Amino acid sequence: MNEYLVTSESVTEGHPDKLCDQISDGILDRYLEQDPDARVAVETMVSKNTIMIAGEISARVELDVVEIAREIVQGIGYDNEIKGLDFKTCLVLTNLNHQSSDIARGVEQFTTHEPARWVPASRGCRWVKQEVVVDGQIKGLGAGDQGIMYGYASNETANYLPLTMDLASKLARRLGEIRKTGQVVWLYPDGKTQVTMKYDEKGRPLTITSVVISAQHQDGTSESEIEAVILNRVIRPVIDEKWLTPTTRIHINPTGRFVIGGPLGDTGLTGRKIMVDTYGGVGKHGGGAFSGKDPTKVDRTGAYMARYMAKNIVAAGLADRCEVSLAYAIGLPEPEAIGINTFGTEHIDRAIIESRVRDRFSFSVNNMIKTLKLKRPQFLKTAAYGHFGREDEGFAWEELDRVECLLGNE
Repeated sequence: MNEYLVTSESVTEGHPDKLCDQISDGILDRYLEQDPDARVAVETMVSKNTIMIAGEISARVELDVVEIAREIVQGIGYDNEIKGLDFKTCLVLTNLNHQSSDIARGVEQFTTHEPARWVPASRGCRWVKQEVVVDGQIKGLGAGDQGIMYGYASNETANYLPLTMDLASKLARRLGEIRKTGQVVWLYPDGKTQVTMKYDEKGRPLTITSVVISAQHQDGTSESEIEAVILNRVIRPVIDEKWLTPTTRIHINPTGRFVIGGPLGDTGLTGRKIMVDTYGGVGKHGGGAFSGKDPTKVDRTGAYMARYMAKNIVAAGLADRCEVSLAYAIGLPEPEAIGINTFGTEHIDRAIIESRVRDRFSFSVNNMIKTLKLKRPQFLKTAAYGHFGREDEGFAWEELDRVECLLGNE
């Protein structure tokens, strides 16, 4: 039998890298609140009791990013250096500049030959080009960079995520819930989870072979109490008993101690948890991170659109698994390439799926931003516990509103 193992990990909102993602996306959200057309590319680094924020911002407003950073750190629960960081006393350094004029030229360019904006046709679900004319020229919003983006969906779970990724994310979220609601006072913000599952030769999940949870805790807390709480209040409420067997290995704080955590224990950096943000290593990743980037950055927008397409294809029953890939060139409004891979799980000819996607959807930068409502502030909550599979968060890229269109029923 060709059985195989799949492993995915997640981290809590207090993990140093996720702390940085949240600061970067929190700054982005604040700018979008005041200026929906703001251009933001912000990177954050944390080390011990110091936060460093750098990048480019071009907007019609100026905001106090230092205060924004402190508010986010406080909200995560870092209120004492013993925990790894103190929002009150930490040093916050900034090095923020305006967006490069060369990049801005590509994003905001005008063209007289290829309109970039698409709008829904009055009937059906095809799209038609609509010219946006300014001073006699057709205005097009170009991609803010070149790159490759991927979106993935599988019918393994109700939210169309790989099962290992779904469980790892829910375990991390549960760790955060019991800490922030005060159920477990000795838990600190930092933490990591990991799930390994065995699959059969047809790609069906069989059993969980191991679960790993590392939870930062107050000094003096006994190992036995930590293990009992994590097992009974985190693992069992999240993981269905059918996946656990007598041979399932459960590791809780494998080193026996996790007191020094957060930025005190490890340096954090924006964009370093791209697999945690996406599909846990099951689906491909183009390499570009998401957090701190406004929607003209196709690293983020293209990945969201690809997920939206892949999820609707699987939900429509056209395939059991789907990966959509997009490639862009800086300054150009339309993708250089659109790819659809169904891994042999398609239920109709793959060429038909590709034709429906290309004919009925637009992947221009303008249209992706409009379709997915990406000018509104919503990105801080994406910066922890994954950008996908969050069906109750109001993210347009998780909607299943294109199923009928893909089935040809509109």
